[in-house]
Amino acid sequence: MKIHNSCGLCTININDLSVISGSQEIIKNINMEFHCGELTAIVGKNGAGKTTLIRSILGERKHAGTITYKNHHGETLSRPKTGYVPQQLSFDKSTPVTVMDFLSSLSAKKPVWFGFNKKEKEEIIKRLEALNCADVYDKKLGNLSGGELQRVLLAAATHPMPDLLILDEPVSGIDAAGLDMFYKLVTELRDNYHMAILLVSHDLPLIKKYADKTIVLDKTVVISGDTEEVFASKEFKATMGLDF
Repeated sequence: MKIHNSCGLCTININDLSVISGSQEIIKNINMEFHCGELTAIVGKNGAGKTTLIRSILGERKHAGTITYKNHHGETLSRPKTGYVPQQLSFDKSTPVTVMDFLSSLSAKKPVWFGFNKKEKEEIIKRLEALNCADVYDKKLGNLSGGELQRVLLAAATHPMPDLLILDEPVSGIDAAGLDMFYKLVTELRDNYHMAILLVSHDLPLIKKYADKTIVLDKTVVISGDTEEVFASKEFKATMGLDF
């Protein structure tokens, strides 16, 4: 992939973010900061509040506290262009929708059954080539492997190229080789497009290998910082029950 111009976003600041459901405080007093050009991983056990935090950042969950975005001059920005890859895509696998149909429908101004012009097809294949999956363009979505589908969802999330890319457990059910390939693709996006990437994952060895920063969550931030330091910390061991 070619180097893209650096995005206008620089820093995302989350201050005192809390979410309450009824009388239950799901997450409380979340304070964290992450930057463009970095892959930041959020880890925690089930029920730690990871998905609630992601939904709050996406604007899908009402919350207390603030989320602010700043450029390289420290000036506050409106919500940046955001790409999102969910844990899974729920759809009827018997539906005769191809990868080309799916990706075209996200930006097309006409129904996909009217067909594609040569330029549209070339542009979509080019996007898939960048993610090492150009050969799936004419496959039905329901016939894709888990790894192929996640790369197609990544292609969808990066068109147009976002300033902030959020990945919520994006590689569930993918084999070890597919996992490593997905993380390599994500780090290429970070390096080539200087975007901020926020990743929720249980794949701790791969997080340790690829993530720049790691945040340990247990309804609030337990510890955050450089991945190597966080993984070596007593807080990580106590929260995750593991010694890396």
